[in-house]
Amino acid sequence: MRVAVDQDKCVGSGQCVLAAERVFDQRDEDGVVVLLDVQPPKELDEEVRQAAAVCPALAIALSE
Repeated sequence: MRVAVDQDKCVGSGQCVLAAERVFDQRDEDGVVVLLDVQPPKELDEEVRQAAAVCPALAIALSE
């Protein structure tokens, strides 16, 4: 799975970090999402899908 984020859409809620902290982080200055791993290991697929599902701004895109 490949992950992409749209930092312009991000509202800094941090839900992605709570769902998949090994894949997402937030910038200290404004809370905008930072993608740590564009192609995370398969064992994190469920966490990454959950992060995308709970993102209030729909700023996370997944592709298989």
